[in-house]
Order: sequence, then C-alpha cells, then structure tokens
Amino acid sequence: MRQYMQHMVSPTQTSNRPRPPGQAIVSRLACLAVQPILARVVRRVAQEHPALFARLGPYQSADFLIDPIELPFALHLRPDPQNLSFRAVPRSMLPDATAIIRGRFLLLLELVDAEQDGDAAFFSRDLEITGDTEAVVRLRNALDDMDGSIAQEAADMFGPPGRAILSRLRRNYHEAEGATAS
Repeated sequence: MRQYMQHMVSPTQTSNRPRPPGQAIVSRLACLAVQPILARVVRRVAQEHPALFARLGPYQSADFLIDPIELPFALHLRPDPQNLSFRAVPRSMLPDATAIIRGRFLLLLELVDAEQDGDAAFFSRDLEITGDTEAVVRLRNALDDMDGSIAQEAADMFGPPGRAILSRLRRNYHEAEGATAS
C-alpha cells in the first residue's frame, strides 16, 4: 500500500457543520447540473496538460476532496490519467479522501491559478487542509508549474458566456475581499 493510504481522512471527521433541511435535495440537483461541465473541463485539462499528472508522482491515484464551503456540494478529484475523475458529490455522500482542501470557492479557484498564496491563506485560516499534506503540496506544485489559467481555459470552453461568468465571479470576489479589508 502506498504511503498516502495511511493518511486517509473521512470528511465526516472534519466537517460536522449542521445543514439546513432540504439541503440534501439541493445538493443532489446541483451535482447533476454541474457534472457535465466538470467532466468536460477535466478531459480538456488532461489533454492540454499531460505533464500535470507526472508531477503528482505516487499521488496520481490519491483522492482529493475540494470543499468550497459556500456551495451545496464538494468536488472529488482523482488525478489518475488512467482513471481520471472529477465529480461533484453531495455533502451527505462525501467519499473518504487522501486529503481535504476546504475554503471559499473563489479562493480555491485563485489557488488553482496561482493567483493567491496558499501558505498565506492557510495561515490566515481562510484555507483548511486535512489529511496527507504532502499530497496537497504535490498537487499545488503541479498546478503552479502550469502555464496559463485553468479557470480561464474552462471559461473559454464555453465561449463568451463562460468568460462573462468567470469575469463576474472574479469581480465579485475582489469586491468582497475589498469590503472585508475595510
């Protein structure tokens, strides 16, 4: 067994937040809505950036749970080029994970594109990491070595509407950041 298996974390061990009634249904519907988008994006990233997987080394078959705290679902990533998976999962059905990365959606998006300092976000408690931190560091390093923006590539896949949505999300994020800094 690989070393990271020793560090498997159950998401229920780290997230005991109460959920409002009806959220399970909303979560499942949201997962159904975003799944085709996630599948298309991950296939494109794999085609355009095959070196990303080599950088992960033994963590290609690790399970990463990416938890955007304000969304009704989390994202499960297994960056194994032979069995690539990126899917939305309802909060009531979170899988066990090698590592969990939890934070606000747009912070996570900016971390993917190396527009935010992950260390600063972690130490300011805007980002929570549990499980195998070496797996997270490997993922971060692989993403940092990429040219361009995964978020922009994903938005470009959907043409002007995708670019407009990403631009609006980023603008709202920066406005919210400015309001909290004041």
